[in-house]
Amino acid sequence: MAQSPIVRPIVIAHRGASGYLPEHTLAAKALAFGQRADFLEQDVVITQDNQPIVLHDIHLDTVTDVVQRFPNRKRSDGRFYAIDFTLAEIQSLAVHERIDLKTGKAVFPHRFPTTPTSLRIPTLGEEIEFIQGLNRSSGRDVGIYPEIKAPAWHRREGKDATAIVLRTLEQYGYQDRTSNAYLQCFDFDECKRIRFELKSPLKLVQLLSHDDIDLSQTENQLKQIAAYADGIGPPLSLLAHLKDKTVTITNLVESANTCGLVVHPYTIRQDALPDFANDLQHLHEIVFRQAGAHGAFSDFPDLTVQFLQAK
Repeated sequence: MAQSPIVRPIVIAHRGASGYLPEHTLAAKALAFGQRADFLEQDVVITQDNQPIVLHDIHLDTVTDVVQRFPNRKRSDGRFYAIDFTLAEIQSLAVHERIDLKTGKAVFPHRFPTTPTSLRIPTLGEEIEFIQGLNRSSGRDVGIYPEIKAPAWHRREGKDATAIVLRTLEQYGYQDRTSNAYLQCFDFDECKRIRFELKSPLKLVQLLSHDDIDLSQTENQLKQIAAYADGIGPPLSLLAHLKDKTVTITNLVESANTCGLVVHPYTIRQDALPDFANDLQHLHEIVFRQAGAHGAFSDFPDLTVQFLQAK
């Protein structure tokens, strides 16, 4: 029997349980599933042969051994782009923990080792089949939370990433508002296109950067977003900040509530706390109890779930 509906804020596993295993691998998703996350995130980019793959960046060089495997396939900027490789080539690469290209060292030094692993980059379809299989065998109903990455850039490269993603989601049964899925994107124009031109009925979240919202005009801006979206995904810095060494909560969630929008901020990390949080417990208190977020992205879904269950 499927679990009862969630009544607490939701926990979205950011790139899976990425605090413990290399991001966006099926192993990271399996761990996040086992840690009781409510949704698993999928960042999606497109291959040369039009396959949607689960990868955070349009580049391959920060999380795979592509530099060693295909040293002559870089572009003039020195980067290796997923769109220049076929799915078969990409799935021959070994995934590793994210590195800083300038230093060659791990972005998060205390996480999984940066040596290449036996883990591979999955397609969006492979990951959905994996999650749906776990849902069936466990009796749970964990949702998906795909993000369309750089849609305007993909179109300049001759690929309609959004159309490809929507076709894949429909193929696997995510095709109306009752689907246990959120679709997200940073591109304002693309979110409007998803709703009005492509007419997707899926729940839609407008991702925000810190500079996308003027906190003195929050409600007016959110009313415009509410015309096409169901929620917003802001950075933590739009929920709270330090002022005279005191944590100040913004009006973002309150204004979003007025506009009928859910708020799912990013990203809770115990090894990269914002300046307004003393520790992970404090950060959780601020995000959920003080700011009142309806959910959040977390690299450590087990710790976020534990906090919410305890409260």
